[in-house]
Amino acid sequence: MKLTALDIGIIFVYLFAVAAIGLILQKRAKANKEAYMLGGNTLPWYALGLSNASGMFDISGTMWMVMLGFVYGLKSIWIPWLWPSFNQIFLMMFLAAWLRRSNVTTGAEWMLTRFGRGKDSSKSHAIVVIFALLSCLGFLAYGFIGLGKFVEIFVPWSVVQPYLPFTVSAEFVPHFYGMLFTFFAVFYSILGGMASIVWADVLQYMIMTAASIVVAVLAMNNLEVAQLNVPAEWKTPFFGATLNMDWTGIIDDVNAKIQTDGYSLFGIFFSLMVFKGVLASLAGPTPNYDMQKILSSRSPQDAAKMSAFVSVVLIPTRYLMIMGFTVLAILNYDQLDLQSASGIDFERILPAAIQKFAPTGIMGLLLAGLLAAFIGTFAGTLNAAQAYLVNDVYLRYVNPKASNKTVTSMNYATGIVVVLVSMALGFLAKDVNSLLQWIVAGLYGGYISANVLKWYWWRFNASGFFWGMLVGIVAALVFPYFTEGLDLYYFPYLLLISLAGSIIGTYLAPPTDMETLKGFYRNVRPWGFWRPVAEQVKAEDPSFVENKNFWLDMFNVLIGVVWQMSLTLLPIYLILTMYTELMVTSGIMLVCSFILKKTWWDKLPEDGDSVAATLKRKLVSVS
Repeated sequence: MKLTALDIGIIFVYLFAVAAIGLILQKRAKANKEAYMLGGNTLPWYALGLSNASGMFDISGTMWMVMLGFVYGLKSIWIPWLWPSFNQIFLMMFLAAWLRRSNVTTGAEWMLTRFGRGKDSSKSHAIVVIFALLSCLGFLAYGFIGLGKFVEIFVPWSVVQPYLPFTVSAEFVPHFYGMLFTFFAVFYSILGGMASIVWADVLQYMIMTAASIVVAVLAMNNLEVAQLNVPAEWKTPFFGATLNMDWTGIIDDVNAKIQTDGYSLFGIFFSLMVFKGVLASLAGPTPNYDMQKILSSRSPQDAAKMSAFVSVVLIPTRYLMIMGFTVLAILNYDQLDLQSASGIDFERILPAAIQKFAPTGIMGLLLAGLLAAFIGTFAGTLNAAQAYLVNDVYLRYVNPKASNKTVTSMNYATGIVVVLVSMALGFLAKDVNSLLQWIVAGLYGGYISANVLKWYWWRFNASGFFWGMLVGIVAALVFPYFTEGLDLYYFPYLLLISLAGSIIGTYLAPPTDMETLKGFYRNVRPWGFWRPVAEQVKAEDPSFVENKNFWLDMFNVLIGVVWQMSLTLLPIYLILTMYTELMVTSGIMLVCSFILKKTWWDKLPEDGDSVAATLKRKLVSVS
């Protein structure tokens, strides 16, 4: 199916709308660096939550999750734990509030509140800036190529080329499309800063929600007249030691895909995934757009609410689209064109299904929604990169006393430079997958150990952070040259190497200055191994109350993960018309919601307060 004038019109209305948002909010963004980078900490938590959800609803990730749904059915809900998707629950329960209490502009600036200032602190600050910039540039290039390849399917180059005064090699057609749509993201995000990104994301979320509902209805209508022919194990989220998913006689090609993915020993895979996921979640968010949204919230309480709201608005909506396209693809598999140069490519299911099943007008809505997903992710990542360059490089090392006008000019300039560099990386990269593997394996492999210790161990210092990060990242980049690949099964070795670097680096230098530690502990109020610091703080201020909520937070995390998975299963059971399972899952979700209302929502800290301090004040007021 080709794009009609109506489809094209819907897409252009959306593109002009986000451009207008940037123009409208341009003046407000010029007020100061906080207004530009953090929206002046005036944005409501629900808008930030919608924005964060919109940023996570990316094209490449949705294509991947549709493929997972097609191949693995309901068991596919666990595989996103690789990232891990349940990190939002850890943020919701305690980490978002801790991060927001730091009152910083970026993750690199946070290093100074934790480790103070000095030679080692400067190194830890610098390595976070480098990590953040490499991560942002990698994700921008990844999205740039992914978008181009997606658009190429719907807008054949043979249609566009006659209208251009120049020729483009077939090899670079996806890059041309990527550049074209990138300019819209650049325009509104550079002009309006965080505020324009958030409000454009709210618009984008509305579009994606409408598109998801349409796809779900189409799938349910198709199921009324056709039977879903899948393996018995496909319809249950439960599993044993092995995957036990056999597509023989149904779609034989899927068995080869399962073998290639390496998920057959699903019990071992799941255990490693949970182990890595818990540690990654305890480490807190990486220095990207997710962290910037948390720092943009009005208060620690709003940061926690925002993180919870992300799961509520993202997961059901996204899975309506994912499972909708999955069902349509299985019912009409013989009509899809999934052939590629290397054989059948199951990641082509999403664009192939849109081409085949979306009627006029709906296709435009779907494409506008998926373009919105790309643009929202791109703009948020770009804003994060600008924040690190301006706040942590320019204002720290070049011109600390820069005027608001100069800061605004630097925001514009760094935004343009970052985009140009990411485009250059996009042209140099072989494909989307090579970039993604480099980011996840190379960069994130060395992130976890040092970033867990920084929250929970008082003796951990800037030297330990620097060496832990450096050794871990280098090890993750070197591993592929000595092994067949770098995947989840090598994570324990990377963790041990990074942990060794962190601990050795820590004891090679003296502890962080006690005044810095006391200021951090008083302000952020983490739990963990902080006894020497806590004793000194309480000696100076006997009214200070320690954070003793470890067990309550862990209980809430457990209930929260069950609650999050219930939100995932609800739209799946709805589309598959599995109404008994839908009712049971709804009951579990409601029970978890009730528990969290009592153990989390009602005990949220007031601005800047720990839960314990809030409870103590309430008890005093009652007595």
